[in-house]
Amino acid sequence: MSSNTLALEATSISKTFGNVKANDQINLEIKKGRIHALLGENGAGKSTLVNILFGLYKADSGTVKVNGEVVDLGRPKDAIDQGIGMVHQHFQLVPVLTVAENIVLGKEPANRANVIDIEEAKKKVKELAENYQLDVDTEATVEDLPVGTQQRVEILRSLYRKADILILDEPTAVLTPQETDHLLQVLKNLASQGVAIIFITHKLREVLEVADEVTVMRNGQVVGSTTPSETDESGLAEMMVGRSVVLRVAKEESSPGETILKVNNLCVHDDRDLLAVNDLSLEVKSGEILGIAGVEGNGQRELVETITGLRNAKTGEILISDTSIIEFSPRQISELGVAHIPEDREKHGLIGAHSVADNLILNRYYKTPFSNKGIRQQKAIANYATEMVEKFDIRTPDIDTPSSSLSGGNKQKAIAAREFSHDAKLLVASQPTRGIDVGSIEFVHQQLIQQRDQGLAVLLVSAELDEILSLSDRIAVIYRGRLIVTENSAELDRNRIGRIMTTGSDST
Repeated sequence: MSSNTLALEATSISKTFGNVKANDQINLEIKKGRIHALLGENGAGKSTLVNILFGLYKADSGTVKVNGEVVDLGRPKDAIDQGIGMVHQHFQLVPVLTVAENIVLGKEPANRANVIDIEEAKKKVKELAENYQLDVDTEATVEDLPVGTQQRVEILRSLYRKADILILDEPTAVLTPQETDHLLQVLKNLASQGVAIIFITHKLREVLEVADEVTVMRNGQVVGSTTPSETDESGLAEMMVGRSVVLRVAKEESSPGETILKVNNLCVHDDRDLLAVNDLSLEVKSGEILGIAGVEGNGQRELVETITGLRNAKTGEILISDTSIIEFSPRQISELGVAHIPEDREKHGLIGAHSVADNLILNRYYKTPFSNKGIRQQKAIANYATEMVEKFDIRTPDIDTPSSSLSGGNKQKAIAAREFSHDAKLLVASQPTRGIDVGSIEFVHQQLIQQRDQGLAVLLVSAELDEILSLSDRIAVIYRGRLIVTENSAELDRNRIGRIMTTGSDST
């Protein structure tokens, strides 16, 4: 059921934070039974806009109409009462409760004695799931569910509250290809039943596959609207960034040299003392990128932390150019020539309160020319930071700005600048483009290939299959802490990798 009836209309929405105009006279029309993709770089104002529509922020000016009536969305409850639901990028579920308990939480059915009727809750949730073809086990505990199923629970929770306008913020960021395909089908089903959907994503392929309409934002303003039939990935990327963008990295055949990283029979436990890396062995040579593909939570984080000295191995061996690092500290490993782009840039990549300049020398602040007999050399630090900001296009007011004030993409560029610019022979890059926009992704990808071509060995860990397929010379697929296959990238396609990631089996 497609319709031209407006479900939601935002007019002249503006919102300022300090000196930053996050939304500047935004107009947006969302139709019933249509999927409306909202695109833009980090900092374009997308999240601010949908947070206003869901009552998390209050607009400075402008109006919002739902079903033709002006509404006041001062808090999320107001939005929910108007039939607006939001599925956040980071799920808002209670892990220890069941699916049914999570869905009805805050709006539980009660019996005559005013006691929660859990059987009635299960029945209502089951009916809802069947109606919208969202397959879930109502009695399963949420923490035991795969990420894709947890997302279905989030969607059902909004639908249980009678949402007929659904906002999804980066819904496929942590999904496997199969889970993504299923979600896109779910969205089409919801739209066919009259639900209006606002879909925020960085993944242009998904926009072209599922959207009816597309609005592109840049610098807090709407810069254009289009439909998938009128454009392609390159056209969307150019609208977002304001210039032509290379979406698939051009690269020559690799010329692998000597083995730089060798991992033998490695076993590592996770934070709960359970086996996370299980008898894993791999090699990475100079001048090649080995990509590790897998559903998150299959030992990738523990593997990376052990190689970089942030976690202790239980058994096994790790060699950097024939030197065993199993007992080494992170600094000792860095000194051996290991660079690290960490998965969590806020926790392990930057010190938010420190300046951009200080963050750019975090791994060599104690060395010449930045230190002389333990005394900081401010001029050398400032000169180097200025050079790096320019070379890596880090958009910051100045080098003394706290790194916490940078956008996600610029934080990632700062980490890349630091790690690419010290004399490394191995780079461990974990989720190097997570949550950053298409322009910043292009930049990081080009840098990775350039470093490879200069002889760097690169271990790339990413949940983005397109990234793994585009950048890697060889691909290893990880499942429950084991590498199931390791082959040249030309011999592995998206569907085969996705199947191995989710089942641990290479048989069709």
